Amino acid sequence: MLKLVAPKSETKQEVLLSLDEVCRRAAQEMLKRALEAEAEEYVQRYSDVVDADGHRMVVKNGVARERTVTIGSGGLKVKAPRIDDRRENEKFTSKILPPYLRKSPKVESLLPLLYLKGLSTNDFKTALAEFLGEGTLGLSPASIVKLKKIWESEYADWQKRALEKTYVYIWADGVNVQVRLGEDQKVCLLVIIGVTESGEKELLAVSAGYRESKESWLGVLHDLTARGFKAPLLAIGDGALGFWSAVRECDGFQKTKEQRCWVHKIANVLDKLPKRLQPQAKELLHEMMRSPTKKDCEQVRDQFVKSFKDKYPKATECLLKNWEQLVTFYSFPASHWQHIRTTNPIESSFSTVKLRTRTTRGAGSKTTAALMAFKLLQECQKTWRKIRGHEEIKNLLNGLEYKDGVVVANKKHRESAA
Repeated sequence: MLKLVAPKSETKQEVLLSLDEVCRRAAQEMLKRALEAEAEEYVQRYSDVVDADGHRMVVKNGVARERTVTIGSGGLKVKAPRIDDRRENEKFTSKILPPYLRKSPKVESLLPLLYLKGLSTNDFKTALAEFLGEGTLGLSPASIVKLKKIWESEYADWQKRALEKTYVYIWADGVNVQVRLGEDQKVCLLVIIGVTESGEKELLAVSAGYRESKESWLGVLHDLTARGFKAPLLAIGDGALGFWSAVRECDGFQKTKEQRCWVHKIANVLDKLPKRLQPQAKELLHEMMRSPTKKDCEQVRDQFVKSFKDKYPKATECLLKNWEQLVTFYSFPASHWQHIRTTNPIESSFSTVKLRTRTTRGAGSKTTAALMAFKLLQECQKTWRKIRGHEEIKNLLNGLEYKDGVVVANKKHRESAA
């Protein structure tokens, strides 16, 4: 008999354990009753179906051999009802507990998530047994090995998929990840995320390249265009020359505008100043980035140059380098600025990839690194939101021009909008 109220002598931990056991047993009883009700309903549905001798064609036939099913509250021992269905080409299959099921879908999805977040395959059984109980099945390293095979197939199919949507923006970045096998101790993962005409963010490319070379980026862009990808209106990236050289050489990208990442630019400028001056400089740089108009931004820039040019010329040279590509965002809707001024969508999403490789002291190989990045970024994509002000994308696609974040009103553009 279960004790719902523990004696005072029992510790708080023992009380919690007893409550867990109450939940587990209650779940087991509920599952048992649900399976019995399902079987009974199936038998009653065909109670009028009989053979030549008047015997029922669908009847109960005892219970199946006991098996343990792992669910969120632990392992449940279950004996599913069996049904003898003698109708031709008919067979009873439980929708609640399909044949050979050993883990609930929730637990099934938990395994790849824990692996991708950094849990070693050898630690699964020990770690999850604490929560799901001893004797649970499907928590072995072999489960992850099988999953990785499935992921490899998914990744291969994903790399061949057709790209038929219209993309207005793309973010591109190369992220270095440690690897344990092979001559190179690092691999550069080239990642591209796009924004569709409906404002949704979508993972477009994850590829292992040689650093951030022009050849590697050209390979990625050529692969995308070969599958139907059309050049976007704007590409956002850091100062890596390889990507921008590839964009300029890739057919169809001649009209794609360039936006350099402000976060990378600010970090590079501050790196050329002494620490005591960095707070003052950082404030000015953020004021530049957030200025409401291009003219205001240039005024703050001139103030920065006046303050630091004489003593720290390298800092001002770094700021002024590719300046026009740094303020391209003023030619796009103001509601989009917070999204297109930086490569933050890639940087923030890639934090989970870096966590995984840091926990496991690097990915096993280049292929494994790309595969893990693909799966982790796919998980991140489920939580990505549409960009703010996505309704204005149609204006961009209709050819309307923007100045300081506002539509430039003239006769030509009014006709285009109409």
